[in-house]
Amino acid sequence: MISTRLLSLAMGCALAFGGIAAHANPKLTPRIGVITDMSGTYSDIAGRGSVVAAEMAVEDFYAKYPEVKGSVIFGDHQNKTDVGAAMVRDWIDNQGVDVVAELTSSGVAFAAQRIIEEKDKLLLITSAGSSDLTGKGCSPNTVAWVYDTYATANGTARAMVQQGGKNWYMIMVDYTFGEALARDAMDAVKDEGGTVVGTTKHPLAAADLSSQIFSAISSKADVIGLAHAGGDLATSIKQAKEFGVTESGQKLAALLMYITDVHAIGLDAAQGLYLTTAFYWDRNEASREWSKRFYERMKAMPSMGQAGVYSGVMHYLEAVRQAGTTDTKTVRKKMAEIEVNDMFAQNASLREDGRLMNDLYLVQVKSPADSKYPWDYFNIVATIPAEEAFRKPEDSECSVFKK
Repeated sequence: MISTRLLSLAMGCALAFGGIAAHANPKLTPRIGVITDMSGTYSDIAGRGSVVAAEMAVEDFYAKYPEVKGSVIFGDHQNKTDVGAAMVRDWIDNQGVDVVAELTSSGVAFAAQRIIEEKDKLLLITSAGSSDLTGKGCSPNTVAWVYDTYATANGTARAMVQQGGKNWYMIMVDYTFGEALARDAMDAVKDEGGTVVGTTKHPLAAADLSSQIFSAISSKADVIGLAHAGGDLATSIKQAKEFGVTESGQKLAALLMYITDVHAIGLDAAQGLYLTTAFYWDRNEASREWSKRFYERMKAMPSMGQAGVYSGVMHYLEAVRQAGTTDTKTVRKKMAEIEVNDMFAQNASLREDGRLMNDLYLVQVKSPADSKYPWDYFNIVATIPAEEAFRKPEDSECSVFKK
């Protein structure tokens, strides 16, 4: 029979060890849902790579701060608004998701934004590009990392007009993203004294864009603006090369192009293109170190959106740690207080409309002869300061600037 003294000692030890175990367990368990295009036209620029980037962020943060143990779930919205909206609602209602990240499709992002605000959760946009998400559609529950259509279109269009490309013809994908990208580029062209001589649209994931390319050639425009991304962009550039667009003297301007697009198209077809990007893996030592780790998992260098997922999730987790809670309003406020200095951006901060104010880069795609090693694709022509890259508060339709 165990004595009372021994029983008390045993219970005391159990409580002590139980207390240690409880203290060792993470106090905060934020859940991140990465909703993306896993198999469609945007799968290379986002897709599995965005999920891997989020997982890397959770792992890296936990290794440094074990009191915060995040977790990642992911889903494929198939570029369908109804599919994406249903997934986001299920994640929040039934799977404990605190922040929905990535998005890819602007249409899905707008649908998710309405649910996120209704449920008082957080939306972390990294690849959905419509500038209206932080403009007339802005929400206190939305944070937009990386870029928007205004920034990429504005940077590339202004540079092209300043180099003599005065007359433009615009080819755009027929949904919210393409319309916003084309609109923002056309506004920039006109502001610089250029003109838009014509436009044409095409459906998402079009197999053939020859009719649109022929219309652009017939327009005799100096510059053909490409207001689409992913597989559509690859198709348009390849077909433009087949039809001898650049040889005839017309220039192509990719208004949103990722390094993964250049890789898919090849330097021979893409060489000489100007584009605006928020991240280039070979820009500095920090970007190279992280990108090589990403490459080990994906066998591809990261797109700006994938790098933005890592940066945004890390920043979110740091805000959770400092705030000591996953409460949306508290964390969102803390995110605005913390400056971003990482492999993605330096001295960047969140503006009132949820826009991350990070610098962008005007780059030109190298020729095959100038590329010295795998994924050596860009020459950085200029740094575009955040204040010049993104729409100014006085020009924004976001309600926070109208008070």
